[in-house]
Amino acid sequence: MDRRRRAVESAAPAAVMVLLLLSIAPAGGARRDWGFRSPSSSVGFTEPNTKPDVKNNGQTFVFNYTLAKAIVEYASAVYMTDLTALYAWTCSRCNDLTRGFEVTCIIVDVQNCLQAFVGVDHKLNAIIVAIRGTQENSIQNWIKDMIWKQVKLNYPNVPNAKVHTGFYSSYNNTLLRPAITNAVRKARKLHGARDIIVTGHSMGGAIASFCALDLAIRFGSNNVHLMTFGQPRVGNAAFASYFAKYVPNTIRMTHERDIVPHLPPYFFFLPRLTYRHFPREVWEHEVDGNTTFQVCDGSGEDPNCCRSVFVLFWSASDHLTYMGVKIEADDWSTCRIVLGRSAEQLQMNLASNIVTSGRSVDVVIADYSVQVD
Repeated sequence: MDRRRRAVESAAPAAVMVLLLLSIAPAGGARRDWGFRSPSSSVGFTEPNTKPDVKNNGQTFVFNYTLAKAIVEYASAVYMTDLTALYAWTCSRCNDLTRGFEVTCIIVDVQNCLQAFVGVDHKLNAIIVAIRGTQENSIQNWIKDMIWKQVKLNYPNVPNAKVHTGFYSSYNNTLLRPAITNAVRKARKLHGARDIIVTGHSMGGAIASFCALDLAIRFGSNNVHLMTFGQPRVGNAAFASYFAKYVPNTIRMTHERDIVPHLPPYFFFLPRLTYRHFPREVWEHEVDGNTTFQVCDGSGEDPNCCRSVFVLFWSASDHLTYMGVKIEADDWSTCRIVLGRSAEQLQMNLASNIVTSGRSVDVVIADYSVQVD
């Protein structure tokens, strides 16, 4: 683990030097509140846990710590490579606040190294969609790529909006979009028109953003909530504005000096072309030895939140833990090998009835699916 973290951390100096040369600088009722933007949501824990310090800085936005802690556990669990354990929700990360989660669909795209699951959290009264981030053992290369990737693709039907081609395609041009859409539609049909929470970490958070936008357009903005962890920027200012309009119930968690939320880089002197975060950020960091969750302003680029960290202090290791929960792959072998091996094992277990369940679970692998009753 130490060797892996050192390898990850080694990416930061190269990124730091490049970005330093580019001179990046900060820009000057009774429905229960989830701790997203809207206080009218009908779902959530019965009461928020406010033991950690939460700094709102005059914002009307309220951060629900307990809800966020549950969602980060889903963002961590989707990294597990034992698909049989995910199927049965018995994996080592499938406990604590997520105990009792009902998996309704597991999605694996071996060719594109993508993995996700959909299910129902009865305590939250919500449908959960979790999408995994990069699993490759070359995170340092992925971070370096983020520095040089350019906005290339016009977003459909939105003048001047541009997005990161890779993140957009990873959701819209792969198995994920049809499989997740079908799984959510089926879950709402079986369990009622519950709200939808989409989550992901790192690249998974970027892909989850496009997923949340797609689901919000399909099922309504008030019904879709997004919470990501260590998410990179995904589009320009026009896209960020469009996204905030259609997915207002959004939280982007950032942690201490995590380098990834700073990528692709923000160029304050190119306001129309540069990548820009959409709101709302909640920054987890230490203040006088205490963990504080700072609710940032509605700009998406609050200079008093994670952007206040000087470029030389950006860290890759802070990217691997959020709210005390480890968020990284449990197997750092080549992604396709891991996914292929896990998918094959799950299919063998299903065929031999090793996995038993009294409910219906869809298993969608590559370009085909099997229905398991």
